[in-house]
Amino acid sequence: MKRVYLDHNATTPLDQRVFDAMQHYLVEHYGNPSSPHCYGRLAKEALEESREKIANAINARPEEIIFTSGGTEADNLALRGIALHRWGRKGHIITSSVEHHAVLRTCNALERDGYRITYLPVDNQGRVNPDDVKASIRKDTILISVMLANNETGVVEPVGEIGSIAREHDIPFHCDAVQAVGKRPIDVNSLCTDLLSISSHKLYGHKGIGALYVKEGILLTPLMTGGHHERALRAGTENVAGIVGFAHALEFSIDEMDIYSSRISSLRDRFETALLKRINFSTIHSAQAERLPHCSSVGFSSVEAESILLHLDLKGIAVSSGSACTTGEAEPSHVLTAMGVSPEIAQGTVRISFGKENTEEESNYTLDVLEHSIASLRNISSQWQASEKKAL
Repeated sequence: MKRVYLDHNATTPLDQRVFDAMQHYLVEHYGNPSSPHCYGRLAKEALEESREKIANAINARPEEIIFTSGGTEADNLALRGIALHRWGRKGHIITSSVEHHAVLRTCNALERDGYRITYLPVDNQGRVNPDDVKASIRKDTILISVMLANNETGVVEPVGEIGSIAREHDIPFHCDAVQAVGKRPIDVNSLCTDLLSISSHKLYGHKGIGALYVKEGILLTPLMTGGHHERALRAGTENVAGIVGFAHALEFSIDEMDIYSSRISSLRDRFETALLKRINFSTIHSAQAERLPHCSSVGFSSVEAESILLHLDLKGIAVSSGSACTTGEAEPSHVLTAMGVSPEIAQGTVRISFGKENTEEESNYTLDVLEHSIASLRNISSQWQASEKKAL
């Protein structure tokens, strides 16, 4: 059976070049980077070289990169780290209503602990208005957190403007850049970010490794205690092989960004144009906004996303009904709900995220299967039949 992977927002396949680089630190240079002997020194050298490469990629300094287990831990360290540092002076945090659950649920937990949270609205394209950020700032605001690009729709938020507002008011600004890193240039200075989360497995690296950029002078309380690893902010022996792979994956992604972004965005745009022509009552969410080049969020009336996913999966096509971290939840997407999308369309939305290995042939095959699947599902949909009768 033909197989087509179109769920790159969930994770990406490991680049063979990344795997090759990692192998040396799994079977040859396996020392603990904290050990003083030659095995440890080799591991430590690789660790610090990788830290420097990742820092250079986002225009940071090596000592400002803290390695974590991934984007979720990086988000938690940023939000909880700021909040815990101010324990006893519980303050106010501003975030958006369309953040990844790693941010939203952390804010929910902090809210239960007595912190005040403002969840900013978005427009019908999913964009935060910087003026709303400015209007929400209070004397006790301790952090602003807004993502760079949305994991469901691919919408790029105006984080440069938001970061400037935060800087003007001397408030730390955190940005979840997990989906954007490797797909668009990131400069922590031009974005005015004080904290920035990134992850390896979204850019053809290994799972289980990420990083938090922490601007010099920003004080955090660590989430875990133990050794003095990672500037005493993240206890535990570093995942050297994963970190080496992360650095290589990020380097490759940046070096090849222009080539692949152009090709993938063209592939995505042709796919969307053909889909709208071939499948009636379909919607491309956030089509009027700036988006990441590979991501398409498509809504269909009178069908359930889970049924679409099952039909596609039976034909070897992998897509998602939203964030992979919330698959299985009965509630419609909080992102689409915040954008004002109707529950019917939100429940019938799938996320298609292309990768550098996808081809025109795979895109056309997916369109064929999708067209047939939607038609089949609508034929047995009482909602669709009722709407057709009403039209008559």
